[in-house]
Amino acid sequence: MNKLHIKKGDKVEVISGVSKGSRGKVLEVSPSDKQVIIEGVHMVTKHVKPRSAKQQGGIIKAEGPVLACKVMLVCPKCDKKTRVGRKILEDGKKVRYCKHCKETF
Repeated sequence: MNKLHIKKGDKVEVISGVSKGSRGKVLEVSPSDKQVIIEGVHMVTKHVKPRSAKQQGGIIKAEGPVLACKVMLVCPKCDKKTRVGRKILEDGKKVRYCKHCKETF
């Protein structure tokens, strides 16, 4: 199984591409495709057909996927984009931490 350094609910910043510099919360993670969907980033238009008589069709804007290697985690304490370190605590629990300020996530 593939693993990513990003989890659902993390605050991330895009480091390259059209949406470079934009920040947002991760809504969905797809480890098999190595992609994440970020709130308000990489907006795409979709043409939707009505599925029933009550539902309305049309053109909607939705978040598109971004490659996970193009985003970096933002530390909640120092508010900088950072690389993620992993360490094991005394009780055997694995945690992620900020490489700048050593704060755990």
